[in-house]
Parts: sequence; structure tokens; C-alpha cells
Amino acid sequence: MFRNKGVKRMLLIMVGAGLIGILVITWINLLAGVIALFSMSSLIGISLYFDRQRYKEIESLSGYLRTISNGQYSLDIRDNQEGELSILKNEIYKVTLMLSKQSDYLSKDKKRLADALSDISHQLKTPLTSMLVMIDLLSQQNLTEEKRIEFTRNIEKQLERMDWLLMSLLKLSKIDAGTAIFKKETVVVEDLVIQSLEPLRIPIELNNQNLLITGGNTVTFKGDQQWTSEALINIIKNCIEHTPAEGRISIYYQENPLYTEIIIEDTGEGISREELPNVFKRFYRGKNASENSIGIGLAMAHTIIENQQGSLDVKSELGEGTQFIIRFYKS
Repeated sequence: MFRNKGVKRMLLIMVGAGLIGILVITWINLLAGVIALFSMSSLIGISLYFDRQRYKEIESLSGYLRTISNGQYSLDIRDNQEGELSILKNEIYKVTLMLSKQSDYLSKDKKRLADALSDISHQLKTPLTSMLVMIDLLSQQNLTEEKRIEFTRNIEKQLERMDWLLMSLLKLSKIDAGTAIFKKETVVVEDLVIQSLEPLRIPIELNNQNLLITGGNTVTFKGDQQWTSEALINIIKNCIEHTPAEGRISIYYQENPLYTEIIIEDTGEGISREELPNVFKRFYRGKNASENSIGIGLAMAHTIIENQQGSLDVKSELGEGTQFIIRFYKS
């Protein structure tokens, strides 16, 4: 405490002023001077005592801050008393809570990143291994032309799969990083559905599936048509993969004062209750997932729609098909 120049200066001023006053009073009256000396000593002692208490509290706060700097946020220094130090303690406690939440978020973020990298490496390892094997087989001189063509086509398919995976991950990373720009324009749902179905009509025909579209040409919502089309493509593609031949894929859309709703449903194999909570998790592959499934399409669709203040829900039962419900709420 006495290393503080301010405290030293204050003490010197108090002692100096007190001595001058005591000398003047003693000159007037000796007894009054003795009383003044006792009073001055008591006041200085009391002042130093309270200053010492304040310094102890400040030292305690310094220790608390050092503990925080070491990553420990469990201490509680809230103080319900009045005073400057009490206010400071409460403010420090608020900052501690904020740092604790940020620390938890960063820990979870690191775990998600580690899990994502692990999943990505696993997804890339399988096609890479397959291509390496086929390239090795292609180098054999006694390989027939028919087998050479088959292996070449398989390598091409694996490359297309890897290209789709990397492009999807790039889009997801842009959304996660907050660099993806979602427009706020009027989207006509009829045009959106036509755009989304364009790359999928051939797979629907090849699988001999029926397509039913129901909705008015005046149904609209505020959003980004390109990104929303990306989401719809992934949802419809999932329905195509899980719907048998002669099955039906239906798309309904309507609008009310609260929201615009798009419902995509199929008559496929359905999803079990145990799997439903995991449908929109990245890299999750259900029990009935196809061999080419990566488990990222529905996760990307969910992320795109939620980033436009919309919602994507799923209803399904085994053997009774699956229904995806998209809602864009009015502002």
C-alpha cells in the first residue's frame, strides 16, 4: 500500500496539515493541542485501516483475474453491497460469464471442426482407394477392352462424387463463415420448383417414378432463389433415392398470412423414429442409405433454409414414406 505514490502524498499532506493545526492549537491551549493530536492520530489510523481493506479487496480481484487468465471461470465474486468495488466485482463477474460462454463455444467449435475433418477424410478415402485399385488394374496389359471401359467409367463416377462433395463442403463452409450472401427478393414458388426439377427430371424418368406438383402461380416468399433451389434439389434428390419404381414424389405449395409452405413427400421406404433426430446432421447416413450417399445433402438444405429465417421439418414412418415441410415466415 505504501508503495503507492498517491497514498504517500495523501499521508504527507494529512500529517503536515495536522501538525500545523496542532501547533497552532497547542500555542493557544496545551490541553486542546493534546486532544487535537489524539484526534488527528485516530483519524489517520482509521483512514489507513480502510485503505488497507480496500487494497486487500483489490489484491483479491487481481488474484481472481489471474485465475480467469488461466482459463478457470468457476469462481463467483458477485457482491450485493453498495460501493465502487462492489460494482466493479459485478462487472468483472459479467465479463467472466461471457468469457466462459465463449470458451465453451470455442471448445465445441474445435470439436465440430475435428469431427468434420475426420468425416471428410473418411469420405474422400473410400473413392481414392477405389480409384487407386482401378488405376492399378488399368495398367495391366492383359486387361480386356470391356473391363478397361468399365474401370474408366467407375473412376469417372468416383471423381464426380468427390467433386460434388467438395463443392457442397465449400458451400457449407461459406454459410458457416457468414460469407454467403442470401438475397431478399420475391421468389415465385412455381418458378423455383421448375428450376429445382430441371436437373432431376431424367433420374425421375429413369426410375419410372411419378411426379405430382400442386400449387398456385401466385405463391411467393422473400428469399434467395438460387440458394433455395439448391436446398430443394437436395431434398427431392433424397426422395428419388428412397422411392421405388412406380412410386410417387409430390410437391405441394401454398401461402397464408403467416408463412409460405412447400411440402415435398414421397411414397418410399420411410425413416424410423430412432433415425429422425439425426436426418439433418452432417455426414449422417441412415440404415437404408444408398452406397453413393454421403449424408450431406439434407444437412445443407437445412442450413440454407434456416439461414433465410425459414424452417425445415421432417415427418416419416417406416413403410409409409417421408414428408419434408419447408416454411418461410412473413416478416
